[in-house]
Amino acid sequence: MEKKELSFNKIEFLYAGMFILTGLLVGLFSFILSKSYEAILRNVIVSLIMAGTIIFMLLDAAGRGKSGFSYDNYDKRIRFIIAYVITLILSCVLSLVPDQFWPYMSFFVILALFSNNEIGMISGTSFVMLTVMLEENGSFSELFMYVLAGAVAIAVFRDLNENTKIAFPTFISLTMQAVLLVAFNVLFQNRTLGIKVLLLPILNLMLNLLILLIFLNMFGVYVIRKSNDMYMEINDPEFSLLQALKEKNPEEYYRAIHTAYLSERIAMGLGFNARAVKSCSYYHRIGILDGKMDYDDVSHYYTENSFPLEAIEFLREYMVPSKASIRSKESLTVQLSETVIATIMLLIKKDPNVNIDYDHLIDGIIDKKIENGELNAYDVTFRELNEMRKILKKEKLYYGFLRR
Repeated sequence: MEKKELSFNKIEFLYAGMFILTGLLVGLFSFILSKSYEAILRNVIVSLIMAGTIIFMLLDAAGRGKSGFSYDNYDKRIRFIIAYVITLILSCVLSLVPDQFWPYMSFFVILALFSNNEIGMISGTSFVMLTVMLEENGSFSELFMYVLAGAVAIAVFRDLNENTKIAFPTFISLTMQAVLLVAFNVLFQNRTLGIKVLLLPILNLMLNLLILLIFLNMFGVYVIRKSNDMYMEINDPEFSLLQALKEKNPEEYYRAIHTAYLSERIAMGLGFNARAVKSCSYYHRIGILDGKMDYDDVSHYYTENSFPLEAIEFLREYMVPSKASIRSKESLTVQLSETVIATIMLLIKKDPNVNIDYDHLIDGIIDKKIENGELNAYDVTFRELNEMRKILKKEKLYYGFLRR
């Protein structure tokens, strides 16, 4: 508890630093650019309101827990703070650069992926507004152009995963930016299109493309693929935790292995999160290692072994189900698989030669859960439940291995 409190106080301190730095930096640049005292005061007040709004949104998102942020940004909030400070500095410097060269489209994407879409949108808009205010002859047309391009970029780059093809969203974003830059020249600047007029927009697109490619590659490696690599490690039956379980209690180890196999088959057949289902099947009873089964007593295994945050969330949901929230399809998948495996293993343990009617057994397990109302808390349709039933019945050959 003390560690969490210290962490929270550190974040509050950094947010306060963001707020103060914003006012000081904008005031300093306004003074360097020889703005009037009225303009300096206006810029500082507007920048502080901007920073305060963003900080409020960050705190509000944090109040909702991990669901308030995209990816693992709840636990890595320093990312956004660093991106905020860099973009703040650049927003001041860009006031000295021709407006058609501002690479704000890529800034919107970076700020959104390091927080969430709403915070990214407000942050990006605020920084464009700061640059326009600091510019010598800033106008609403620049704000309109870059905010609209940023909104489109955020929309097409949302929900990135390891299977996302970035070519199409990159093309859409750059095309939108190109259209807006041309419209800016023709509609607002009344310029005739030519090589000289198009030079800066072309450079703008090239700069945005370069920033996006570099950032998205790093984001994929260190945020998205890192989680995938960890799943591959912990979902290996030879992983150290599972081997420790095998040494401590071989029966529980094989129960976990069989449950994971069955759960994965269902998840893959129905398009559920197979990686998380498999890790939940393996590790929700890992407390057997020290005789403690409560989530709070075993959660250290997950953090010490760097489990993906998504996997930890599924384990928490499965081990500490909340009556106030709807439980996931993945959680039901693990529960049904575990119940089927445990029942079969128990029957075989009592009588190794027992003749089991697997169809009847599976129907009985599911029908009983329906009659008891146990499935009412799960986000599952009748079609999905019937598909689960079919997949479980198709694995009769596999159930034969449980006798060995």
